[in-house]
Amino acid sequence: MAMETGMTKNGGQGWRIAGWGAAVALLAVPFVAMRFTDEVKWTASDFLFAGILFGTVGLVIELAVRKSTDWAYRGGVAFAAFAGLLIIWANGAVGMIGNEDNGYNLLFGLPILIALLGSVAVRFRALGMSMAMLAAAAVHIAVALGGLAQDSRGVVFSLLLSSFWIAAAAFLRGARRDA
Repeated sequence: MAMETGMTKNGGQGWRIAGWGAAVALLAVPFVAMRFTDEVKWTASDFLFAGILFGTVGLVIELAVRKSTDWAYRGGVAFAAFAGLLIIWANGAVGMIGNEDNGYNLLFGLPILIALLGSVAVRFRALGMSMAMLAAAAVHIAVALGGLAQDSRGVVFSLLLSSFWIAAAAFLRGARRDA
């Protein structure tokens, strides 16, 4: 059974340790950088926000691993989780269109909401989630193009980021029907 699922005898603990270790390492980067430069200035709330964001992505991936042994399903969920993380991170740091204070950037929450609500509506079944990710991609692209008059560089970045939703959809489309 262990070989069948692609897991090791210890249940994939190595991957879990690597994943959670990567999240901790990402949090350590600004912490260490603050010791050597004044250019990095994170507050306790910045670390808390990043920790919650990384923890949420980690938990979503953990749940996908527990739900399905299908690597395509897991990959699709991971791409969707990273799409959400990158949207939130970019909007919080510098904004997708204009700067982080531009209210237009709130519209980039719509693809995340569509992906989440769509996944819940189809009970996290792969094919239905694939459609939800395509809908999220379409909305993401529409929102990005809507900001073209304000910030063409932001639109290009945002269009590239929409590829994460498309990759999630492709992976989920390739997952087994029972996933």
